[in-house]
Amino acid sequence: MNAKSHVLVVDDEADIRELLAMTLARMGVESHGAATREEALALLAANSYNLCLTDMRLPDGDGLSVLEYVTRNHPQMPVAVITAHGSTENAVAALKAGAFDYLAKPVSLEQLRALIRSALSLPPVARAGQSPRNDAVDENNSVGVEPSAQDTAVLVGNSSQMQQARQMIAKLARSQAPVHVTGESGSGKELAARLIHDKGSRQAQPFVPVNCGAIPENLMESEFFGYKKGAFTGAAADRDGFFQAANGGTLFLDEVADLPLPMQVKLLRAIQEKKVRKVGSTTEENVDVRVISATHRNLADEVKNGVFRQDLYYRLNVIELRMPSLREMRDDIPVLAGMLLQKLAGGSGGGSSTVPQLREDAVAALQKYGFPGNVRELENVLERAWTLASGDEITAEDLQLTAAAPDGGDGVADLDTSALSLPEKLESMERKAIMAALEKTRYNRTAAAKLLGVSFRALRYRMERLGIKDELDQKR
Repeated sequence: MNAKSHVLVVDDEADIRELLAMTLARMGVESHGAATREEALALLAANSYNLCLTDMRLPDGDGLSVLEYVTRNHPQMPVAVITAHGSTENAVAALKAGAFDYLAKPVSLEQLRALIRSALSLPPVARAGQSPRNDAVDENNSVGVEPSAQDTAVLVGNSSQMQQARQMIAKLARSQAPVHVTGESGSGKELAARLIHDKGSRQAQPFVPVNCGAIPENLMESEFFGYKKGAFTGAAADRDGFFQAANGGTLFLDEVADLPLPMQVKLLRAIQEKKVRKVGSTTEENVDVRVISATHRNLADEVKNGVFRQDLYYRLNVIELRMPSLREMRDDIPVLAGMLLQKLAGGSGGGSSTVPQLREDAVAALQKYGFPGNVRELENVLERAWTLASGDEITAEDLQLTAAAPDGGDGVADLDTSALSLPEKLESMERKAIMAALEKTRYNRTAAAKLLGVSFRALRYRMERLGIKDELDQKR
């Protein structure tokens, strides 16, 4: 943001235009005002702006028509809409239509300034045939940021599903709309959220990931909102929560479906009001946080079942990003596996520069396999295979996929339980599935829970019930 930035303010109330103009001037930003849609379109045709702030209600139209005009004729320009207090439907409609963000009347100057700073910090959109600064070299990875090796691996490929995901990520990065990322465990939901953050206006601010299923219910409020000294036994000093830690940046709520209903109410209010209250405090504090959520479950079904609030669902699921499973991108598996092997070779302790190669039978076996754990499982399979391989060539036998069910199976070998009762059979199968997931994730229980499609707390309970936890603790 600099003195050359120009903002168009569209509102039929003169005092609102004056308030916004004064705020912009104090920030070193020049502005023009328009009282009607017609005046706004005339100014947009004659001038170049870095941001448009428009009221939703205008004498000769509405803010959505201004947004539509800007989207069609000035795609680089972000548009923020000003809505009436409590008009959630209008705000959501604007975000779905492509608005950068929204403000509710009466306008909070602190929130206004944060919005302006964020909008004017957006990186430029790459024109056809050009790559924005810090773009990845790989033409298959067109998300506009320099990715890590794992990021590149997850987003590489020419399948239509992956191309759509990359295009959506680039679009969502230019908005502040809440995003809900769906997809199976291991499909790259957190990596997609990070890329949305890294390519957007908040890239210089914190990205705070939170596994909602790993937080004990009695600690949730203090973990999310912080606490004051003396608020409860053990609160020896003031402490910030996740919202304060992510202030100015992005808060990623992974496995959001695991939040208990009481915490869902508090989260909804924090998102709506953009304010939080620390445990033990009598005052609220403003927070400027973009919320991206994710889960492998179907949130709409969770709402129908009464375990997830409908109002919070509509707040989080303004725009949905679906990450495809590996089974949907079988043709991309060879190049994806090559990227992962390159990463493994680069990170080997021996400093090896030789990248292991997949033999044709190994490629065929990978493309036939169902990969219930998606990219995360593929990486584990390749790392194990490289360890077992006799040289720098990996065969189908090295992959050890014969015991796993292909095409969407659960990845667990069949178990002969004919001599057991039904409860014993179920417990035996459950134990084997948990042990297989723990082995695949190198005994990372959070990752194993994701692979199994359960919450961290649910996995911990099952491990204790089956005696797995005690067994593993004794081995240490």
